[in-house]
Amino acid sequence: MANTKSAIKAARKSERLTVRNKGVNTRLKTLRKKLDEAIKAGDATAAKSAAIAYSSAMDKATKSGVVHKNAAARAKSHAAKYAMAK
Repeated sequence: MANTKSAIKAARKSERLTVRNKGVNTRLKTLRKKLDEAIKAGDATAAKSAAIAYSSAMDKATKSGVVHKNAAARAKSHAAKYAMAK
């Protein structure tokens, strides 16, 4: 149990941020699955729109500190192969 006021506040904050981060990670995972499904189906337009949505969500997650910037860059690079495909 937290002993100081700052530790009590930090524990509250940690719980709040954990819930937020979990929601963001769940959304990213769902978007990644949609991208993979579109790629497997061979649907270029669906893959492109899914890749754009995934990259956008990854940028937002990086900005809020949920995902490390290098991890986001790696994921966006993977998605870009399909977003830029002709």
